[in-house]
Amino acid sequence: MTPSTPIRPTGYPWCLQGRDWGYPGQCQFWTYNQCMATASGTVSYCGINPLVAFAQQRRGYWREVREPKSFRY
Repeated sequence: MTPSTPIRPTGYPWCLQGRDWGYPGQCQFWTYNQCMATASGTVSYCGINPLVAFAQQRRGYWREVREPKSFRY
């Protein structure tokens, strides 16, 4: 059964993909194990949600790492 309208990816990190789901697939899984449990026994597999993988990083999310100052001995 193929959906008549494309499934829009959501903010979940894992998508059920394959012949029945297309790309990006059914994106409703928080963990890889949840996705794989659903895919078990089918011809589907799990892939990373493209909206999560290629999302723009939030500003100030990471801190700058500075090299330690060199000391004179």
